[in-house]
Amino acid sequence: MTKGEPEPPEDQGNRNLENAVMLGFFAVLVAAGVWLLGSMADIRKVQDCAAQGRRNCATIEVPERAR
Repeated sequence: MTKGEPEPPEDQGNRNLENAVMLGFFAVLVAAGVWLLGSMADIRKVQDCAAQGRRNCATIEVPERAR
């Protein structure tokens, strides 16, 4: 090596692992945020329905019939 070139970092493998962990954490954080926003939207719809005085605001899930 010459004097003008910087030395490569010795912990490059550790840095790659840290980047992978941070990416995983960020992906989990984004997924949790999307789930939370969806839940809040569903709750808001039910609350808006109830605030209008309706009585059939809850969603009813009917299982499919087996043929």
